Amino acid sequence: MIVDATQTCKPVAHALPTSAIVAVVGTGAMGAGIAQVAAAAGHVVKLLDNRPGAAAKAIEGIRAQFGKLADKAKMSAEAAQAASARLVAVEQLGDLADAALVIEAIVENLEAKQTLYRNLEEIVAADCIFGTNTSSISVTSIGAALQHPERLAGLHFFNPAPLMKLVEIVSGLATERAVADTLFATAAAWGKTPVHARSTPGFIVNRVARPYYAEALRILNEGGGDCATVDAIMRDAGGFRMGPFELMDMIGHDVNFAVTRSVWNAFYNDPRFTPSLIQQELVDAGFYGRKSGRGFYDYRDGAERPGAQVAVAQQAPGDIVLHGHSAVAHALADRLFERKIAHTWGEAADGRIAEVGGAVIFVTDGRTATQRAAESGIDNVVLIDLALDYASAPRLAVGAAINCFAPAVGAAIGLLQAAGFEVCRLGDTPGLAVMRTVAMLANEAADAVHQGVCDAAAADAAMKLGVNYPRGPLEWADRVGLPAICTVLANLARFYGEDRYRVSPLIQQRVLAGKKIHD
Repeated sequence: MIVDATQTCKPVAHALPTSAIVAVVGTGAMGAGIAQVAAAAGHVVKLLDNRPGAAAKAIEGIRAQFGKLADKAKMSAEAAQAASARLVAVEQLGDLADAALVIEAIVENLEAKQTLYRNLEEIVAADCIFGTNTSSISVTSIGAALQHPERLAGLHFFNPAPLMKLVEIVSGLATERAVADTLFATAAAWGKTPVHARSTPGFIVNRVARPYYAEALRILNEGGGDCATVDAIMRDAGGFRMGPFELMDMIGHDVNFAVTRSVWNAFYNDPRFTPSLIQQELVDAGFYGRKSGRGFYDYRDGAERPGAQVAVAQQAPGDIVLHGHSAVAHALADRLFERKIAHTWGEAADGRIAEVGGAVIFVTDGRTATQRAAESGIDNVVLIDLALDYASAPRLAVGAAINCFAPAVGAAIGLLQAAGFEVCRLGDTPGLAVMRTVAMLANEAADAVHQGVCDAAAADAAMKLGVNYPRGPLEWADRVGLPAICTVLANLARFYGEDRYRVSPLIQQRVLAGKKIHD
């Protein structure tokens, strides 16, 4: 049967009792972190690894972590000691016979995972649950080799497991709903925030996150902006904790590129997930990022980190006219008022938010400034990017039409600088940086919901908790306005002529109905 993977509310099953033994197979960083979580929650945890001494070494590390938590008063000394005592290293699969839950965190290899669980079926009780921590392999495929695939579900923690709140509960085609619900309840009892998902490529997070990297890589490839500038814009205007290039460097390009290729291949080469030749070159060169010393940035001793390209300071203009009643226009007015910069109001009907020094300023709608200038008959078009909060953002990106006069660009930059923004000028790239990225993140999340992978609440929770996005992509789309998101995507599709930017049917339907995603 095909399971309903859309529940994100209270679990309908009971969590495993703390008297239930949890087994963790694979004691690398993820396995050890999961074992720490389960032991802290009150379970006896058996650790097994095929590397001699690895399980015992992992236990030493976990006990040291409990000691540090006790020293920082984040858990009592008694609780730390009790949790440490619940960790047991074992040497063979037969020692896991009494486990109620077996979580594997071994190598990301389908055959290895199938072999492990197939062997365990001959050892554990019939009601023992199998929870795979795979991040990219189909749960359905893993279960296909089992006599009882209904007992298997994904239990996907994020690194570091003790700190990251999200756990994806992934149901394969044969997974029993009761098994998924029990894992949901158990993860919640362990202090995590679980979400249900259906087993499709990338599950929720690794699928929905692809545009965060892909759109930045396309901007870089087209000369729209350099790495440091785009990273700064995404952090300071978009509110993301890390920019896409520094994040890829931290993850490792070998890992990030492999995930992108895996999702792309699994979706039969859907252009939405097409890997980047730039990242392929980094992988081919062995420039994996921080761990290798070089990636988009140079991490070797003595290397200087480049800064964002910031527009030269301009004199504050004296002929500022603001237009309309949008949130951005009012935020701009408030920032100017706070800094005692004079301005007046107009009522143009074409969506402009400001005029200054001959420049006409709009928020990007997915067209280039040059395209918008040609279609409107206004030469001096300057576009501003989306911001998480225009009232408080320290930085803003702009783009100008090719035919825009230099003094007009300078006046527009001067206006934004006078309002307290540090301004980064990108090339005339469609959708600029934050807007095109947020639109594509929302589009991918909407498609996941439309295709029954998860519900909207799960998609937003997963991206906020799993990769620390400042706002869930669908929540963000609702705030920007679905018609605006739809327009941005349609204009990107028109500009590039690619199916990559096709609008999700869910977004189209909600726009036609006049509803938000979360209505």
